Amino acid sequence: MSTATDTVSSIAPARRATIERTTSESSIRLCLNLDGTGESAISTGVPFYDHMLTALSRHSLIDLEVEAHGDIDVDVHHTVEDTAICFGEALRQALGNKAGIRRFGEATVPLDEALARAVVDISGRPYLIHKGEPVGQEFHLIGGHFTGSMTRHAFEAIAYHSGICLHIDLIRGRDPHHIVEAQFKALARALRAAVEPDPRVSGIPSTKGSL
Repeated sequence: MSTATDTVSSIAPARRATIERTTSESSIRLCLNLDGTGESAISTGVPFYDHMLTALSRHSLIDLEVEAHGDIDVDVHHTVEDTAICFGEALRQALGNKAGIRRFGEATVPLDEALARAVVDISGRPYLIHKGEPVGQEFHLIGGHFTGSMTRHAFEAIAYHSGICLHIDLIRGRDPHHIVEAQFKALARALRAAVEPDPRVSGIPSTKGSL
C-alpha cells in the first residue's frame, strides 16, 4: 500500500485553492478558482479524462489547472483517482466555511442520445448515489485509455474528499463517450449552482449553523 502526503500550497482569500499530492503512483498539482470563467489547462496523461475535466471546468465556470504524472503504463486508475481526490480537496478548501452559498444545485444535461441528471448538496457529509449506466458500460475502453468503471470512481473521490452529497443518474444513453460526458457536464452545472454566492443568504445556509 502506498502512502500519500497532501499539502495545501496556497489558498487565497478569494475562493481559490492549490493542492499538491505525491504518492509512489502519481504526482498531482491542481489549482482551482470557484469564481472563474471556466478557463482550464489540463494535463493528466489520460486524454479522455483531460476532455472530461475540461468540460467540468467550462460548464461549472470553475477555473482549473491540473498537472498530473502517474503510472499510466500500469493503468490509468491511480492517476484518475488521485486527480479526483485533489479536485475534491481543493473544492473543500476553496469553499471555506461555505457562508453565503446557494448550497444546493441540480442540472439535467443532454448529449445527443444520452441524458444525465446531477444533484449536489454542499453538505459537509460525503455521499454518492450513482445509477443508470447500461450493463457493460464499466468495461468500455474510451479513447484507448479510460475504462468506463473509472467514471463512478472519479465521482466517489470527488464527493468524499470535498464533503458533498452527490446524486448522479444516467436517464438514458447508448454511446459510451456520450454517457460519461453527459454525467460530467451535469455535475459541472449542478456544482455551478451549488457553489454560487446567493445575495439573499446571510451566513451559513444550514439550521445547524455549520456545513
